[in-house]
Amino acid sequence: MFDLGVHHVSLNVTDAAEARRFYVDVLGLTERADRPALPFDGSWLQAGDQQIHLLEVDAFEPPAGQHFALRIGDLEEARAHLEAHGVEVSEPRRVDGICVQAFFRDPTGNLIELNQPL
Repeated sequence: MFDLGVHHVSLNVTDAAEARRFYVDVLGLTERADRPALPFDGSWLQAGDQQIHLLEVDAFEPPAGQHFALRIGDLEEARAHLEAHGVEVSEPRRVDGICVQAFFRDPTGNLIELNQPL
């Protein structure tokens, strides 16, 4: 009943325009045109078959440890791309039999994992 997949993840951000720029221009996600007029700033973005919804919230502080993961094909290429855009990325860590992962933060401070399956 609940196993059809994740439709979207909502992320609170402190500056919707800055977050949109980061997720579209740096991460390469596509902005969706079907976001209705809502009483707060934000964006709906396409990430593979799933969506990420950015919601502007004043004075938001990201929870420690909470994150989502982006599945990627080449961790080193992704790290180099992010670092070329001034994004600090952690050293890769191998989780035997599962993945190689590294972490970075968006402009609000939300934690994001890069996940290259093994």
